[in-house]
Amino acid sequence: MTDRAPQPVERQLPTEEAGDLLALVREIVQREIAPGAAEEEDAGHFPREVFALLSESGLLGLPYDGEYGGGDQPYEVYLQVLEELAAARLTVGLGVSVHSLSCHALAGYGTKEQQAAHLPAMLGGGLLGAYCLSEPSSGSDAASLRTRAVRDGDDWLITGTKAWITHGGIADFYTVLARTGEEGARGITAFLVPGDAERLTSAVPERKMGMKGSPTAQLHFDGVRVPDARRVGDEGQGFAIALSALDSGRLGIAACAIGVAQAALDEALAYATMRRQFGRPIADFQGLRFLLADMATRVEAGRALYLAAARLRDAGRPFVRQAAMAKLFCTDAAMSVTTDAVQVLGGYGYTADFPAERLMREAKALQIVEGTNQIQRMVIARHLVGPESR
Repeated sequence: MTDRAPQPVERQLPTEEAGDLLALVREIVQREIAPGAAEEEDAGHFPREVFALLSESGLLGLPYDGEYGGGDQPYEVYLQVLEELAAARLTVGLGVSVHSLSCHALAGYGTKEQQAAHLPAMLGGGLLGAYCLSEPSSGSDAASLRTRAVRDGDDWLITGTKAWITHGGIADFYTVLARTGEEGARGITAFLVPGDAERLTSAVPERKMGMKGSPTAQLHFDGVRVPDARRVGDEGQGFAIALSALDSGRLGIAACAIGVAQAALDEALAYATMRRQFGRPIADFQGLRFLLADMATRVEAGRALYLAAARLRDAGRPFVRQAAMAKLFCTDAAMSVTTDAVQVLGGYGYTADFPAERLMREAKALQIVEGTNQIQRMVIARHLVGPESR
């Protein structure tokens, strides 16, 4: 490990309150998250106690309405909190992003009665959420999902399998998209399902290349009974709700990616200024200096891109194209920067004694989750030149 402590990112924040919030996050990171991150990831430990602390500190509901326990913070601030958390441990940063994603449907489309009944516990009551859209045979083509919900009096019976669910098996609630009508996007409805619902089971978590501390598992719904009072939005509105959630969620992934990239850059800088070859620090060599300059530029450009999209969202303006661009650019940047960080460290970068190899493995996941980067390119192109010809 290197001894040079990373310098805090210089941030342009909209309020003094936001500055205090980021200071609180950094304190929690330094005290509770960063010290054990490497060992806990290697052991596959999910830090539920950290999420409990984040909930108590008001950090699990930052972008949501204060009336129901949210933090009333703009996305511009919320995303920078995610970046700080992800830089310390992606399992935590991504976990907060997924939790926020799982709250989106109820916060944006639920009735006042539903919001009053459930949101306080979801946003600040210590609960942890998960988002259930993908299935074994429907990932990028999410509109082809087969999990079905059938009316049974005042209830719905949900049957099917969801796949690649972050927090699968440990979440307290799931936002579930299920088919209630015709094939295609118009036949999908959203439901809020308790994590302890009868006939809901989880598979053994996936064995992943990175993010070993974050459980990713299939969920099996075998006629899970859900009251109609837990249906979110209108019947058939679920796919539109899902896309709306993903537009915001992609910004969360972008911010997490820049957090991972910043951590890799910090590690590379620390090593390059400490490591000596040919009688001087390797940071003196032009080839390496240029590499570090390119890494830093990618990080700054990614941060600027996700913040620009967030400010559009905060202003109530369209941001779908910019969110896709941010997710695409930031996650590609994270993959590039973490790979370069391993190269800067040389043989040490390939060992688990330094965090560079873990950061590189984690960055790869971010190019895949919440819409692969190939899907992001399709979204961007459709906004530029219109839909594809059939």
